[in-house]
Amino acid sequence: MKLTTREKSALIMEGIVTVVLLLLLNLSVIVLLNEMIQTNPGLQDGIFIIKRSVFIGPAHYQLWSWENIFIVLLAIFDAGVVYWRLIRRYRQMQLRHIIDELHYIANGHFDHRIPFTLKGDTQRVITSVNSLVDSVIASMDEERRIEKSKDELITNVSHDLRTPLTSIIGYLGLVEDKQYHSQDELLKYTNTAYNKAKQMKSLVDDLFVYTKMRNTDTPLSIATLDVGQMLEQLAASFELEASQKGMDVNIDVPDQPMKIEADGEKLGRVFNNLITNALKYGKDGKHIYLRAHQENDDEVVVSVENDGAKIPKASLDQVFERFYRVEGSRSKATGGTGLGLAIAQSIITRHGGYIYVTSDDQITRFIIHLPIKNGTQLKDDHREALPNAKN
Repeated sequence: MKLTTREKSALIMEGIVTVVLLLLLNLSVIVLLNEMIQTNPGLQDGIFIIKRSVFIGPAHYQLWSWENIFIVLLAIFDAGVVYWRLIRRYRQMQLRHIIDELHYIANGHFDHRIPFTLKGDTQRVITSVNSLVDSVIASMDEERRIEKSKDELITNVSHDLRTPLTSIIGYLGLVEDKQYHSQDELLKYTNTAYNKAKQMKSLVDDLFVYTKMRNTDTPLSIATLDVGQMLEQLAASFELEASQKGMDVNIDVPDQPMKIEADGEKLGRVFNNLITNALKYGKDGKHIYLRAHQENDDEVVVSVENDGAKIPKASLDQVFERFYRVEGSRSKATGGTGLGLAIAQSIITRHGGYIYVTSDDQITRFIIHLPIKNGTQLKDDHREALPNAKN
């Protein structure tokens, strides 16, 4: 920390004033002691005896001049007092500089940090202040991000609700005004309004699940379940729909049970969303693969795969965002609310696991890592595993 010219002058003046005051004090003490000794013959005799009996060093020097010894002791004391006063004043200046830096940061310069390095407790104060500012800035950024996320969520929900709602109002308005020419046309209008209403309900339901799973206070209904058995049941439930689309669902799980502690209903929703997406977006694909294996004593890995059209590389990191669609359109040509993968990620995260996707010309894989024991948090190392997962 660099002192200003004014501070240096103040420090020098502090030293000079302290030295002058100490010299005056020393002179007063010496005069008083001399006066006391001169007026007390007994004290003079005692001092003389001490001088004759005390020797210093191997040469046996005697203390014939007690004044010199006393002056040396006073000088050592004075030096200590001067040092203490200067250090004390210097630390006050350091504190003033720290306060000035804090005022500068508080005035809106949030990218600024206290730049100087000191010693001892003062440096710990500086480090703590800088860390506190970093923490506050991070909290402010996170708050802005959450606020922006809320605004985006409201915008997206408003858009996705307004579109079917406009259709409902339009078709029901035609019915209200009797602007139809036949019973079939009336049924067509009401059926369209009904389907749009179901679409709105689906969005609201998915939004409710998404916000509920994002809330960490929402409890999970934890039970012991067999992952392989769950996948087999899901494959059977989607068999008819897959065959209608010219696809088949294949299971690859070990013969022995793979039991984990999890919320079966929530995990079922995850796998249901992934299989539905594979049927919906796996264009030109013929197969859906449900695979599971136990990675180690702590985790189970489940993958939902399809051999349809690959996901563009630029979209891989965004597919789990709310309302994101790979096809780059907000139309409902493919149906759905755009929340399925966001819900899946929230549910897996609540279980202490993680999910990611890989995709190439041969196959697209949604890979889920789940802890075997409830309460275990798995380390998300999929970015290191991503190149291998693509092969």
